[in-house]
Amino acid sequence: MTNRFGFSQSRGFTLIELMIVVAIIGIIASIAYPSYQENVRKTRRANAQADLLELAQWMERQYAQDYSYLVGGNQPTLPFTSSPRTGTAFYAISFSGNVTQNGFTLQAQPSGDQAQDKCGTLTLDNAGSKSATKGGSVVTDCW
Repeated sequence: MTNRFGFSQSRGFTLIELMIVVAIIGIIASIAYPSYQENVRKTRRANAQADLLELAQWMERQYAQDYSYLVGGNQPTLPFTSSPRTGTAFYAISFSGNVTQNGFTLQAQPSGDQAQDKCGTLTLDNAGSKSATKGGSVVTDCW
């Protein structure tokens, strides 16, 4: 098929049109990727919070048996110390300080990619008090 000047007409995209599409995709990706990363961190944090709550229940069962959080007078050994329990660990779970007969504090310290999370270290104690600290400062809206 020829146009009125005698040249054949091509069907397709010009280089300018393709470059505009690539630029638009790049802009959308630069906006979407950080949001995606934040959602991934939030999901990992929720998993660590659930693990802390599960371990607190485990400690309460110990207390119900012996009226002490200690096991035979010694600090108990947690049944698991990472979150998630399988695969790449994004939180290391441990006691913060020593466990006493009447009290404990569990903590989940972020590691790897999760270290960039805004909430930092999550803690939960025997009274059910929940907190988050990052760089020595308390962070709100993390639980």
